[in-house]
Amino acid sequence: MTQIESLFVTRLYQSTLNAHGDAIDAGELENTCLSIADDDEAGQEWCEENDFPGYTSYASLDDLAWRFPIFKDVVAALDKHVAAFAKDLEFDLDGKSLSLDSIWINILPTGGIHTSHIHPHSVISGTTYVTMPTDASAIKFEDPRSAMMMAAPIRKKGARKDQRNFVYVEPSVGDVLLWESWLRHEVPMNMSDDERISVSFNYHLSE
Repeated sequence: MTQIESLFVTRLYQSTLNAHGDAIDAGELENTCLSIADDDEAGQEWCEENDFPGYTSYASLDDLAWRFPIFKDVVAALDKHVAAFAKDLEFDLDGKSLSLDSIWINILPTGGIHTSHIHPHSVISGTTYVTMPTDASAIKFEDPRSAMMMAAPIRKKGARKDQRNFVYVEPSVGDVLLWESWLRHEVPMNMSDDERISVSFNYHLSE
C-alpha cells in the first residue's frame, strides 16, 4: 500500500480583527493611522534617510497602544488572535507567555514595496489591514525549504498550495494574518493609485 503524507507544515492564521470581541471602527483606525503619519516627523525623517517608500512608524513610535486608545483596543484583540494561533501551533510555553513586542503602522503608496524579510527575535508576527484598495499588493510568502531545493524542478502551474514555492494571500480590510516569525515574506509593488495601510506587529516569548 502506497502512502504519501505531509511531514512538516507551515501554518498561516487568517481571521478578522473583530472576531474576538468589541468591534473596532475601521474608519477611526484609518484616520488615526493617517494622523500619526502626518505628525510623526521622526518617522518621516527615518523613511527619507532610509529610502523607505511611504511611511512606517517602525523606527520612531513604540508606544502606539499607550498614545492612542484605539490601538489599545487593537492590541487587546490581537492578544486573543495570537493566543488562538499559539494553541493551534501546539506550543509548550512552559509557564511563559507570548506578549506584544512591537506594533507599527505601514502606509505604502503607489509603486511602494516591502522587500523580502523575516522578523528576527520574535515568535509570531502578523499584520492587520486598514485599507486595501483595488489592485493593491497581496502579501507573498516563500516556502521555507527554498534554500534546500538546489536541484528541484519548478512546480507545475496550478500546483497545490502546499507544493508551491510562493503563495500570495489577498487579505481584505479588517483581516488579521499571523505566521511564525521565521517565515520569509514580502509585499510586491503597490499597483493601485491609492495608499495601502496596514498595522504590523511582533510577539515574543516573555516570563
